[in-house]
Amino acid sequence: MRVLILSGPNLNLLGSRDPAVYGTTTLPELEEACRRWAAGLGIEVETFQSNHEGALIDRIHASVGAVDGIVFNPGALTHYSYALHDAVEAVPIPTVEVHLSDISRREEWRRTSVVRPACIASIAGKGAEGYREALELLAARAAATS
Repeated sequence: MRVLILSGPNLNLLGSRDPAVYGTTTLPELEEACRRWAAGLGIEVETFQSNHEGALIDRIHASVGAVDGIVFNPGALTHYSYALHDAVEAVPIPTVEVHLSDISRREEWRRTSVVRPACIASIAGKGAEGYREALELLAARAAATS
């Protein structure tokens, strides 16, 4: 099984951007943790981060036939990118939306995810552990459908 860890805008600043909200773990550290967790589940991980909506959409489209699942933190695009919603919905790849912070307890404008309805699950507010949970969910889903 192969899973794409897809990271949206400003996640390249993890570790330095508002550590009280997002923690001190950097994106490379988070990606390495995902690789370790995934290896324990028999999953190969590839990673991609972009601050550009179109690049994220292109990567989702290019993932068809290349990955079996996506763990996706769309960053602030979560709240208004119907294009990302449509991209996730358009591909036959189970996708889990993940957020380090609990978006339901943040500013009013952050509380709605337009991407979530296209995903099989959404995990928020668990920090880096949310990524582990997403990988476990995708592994369990793959085992149940094979």
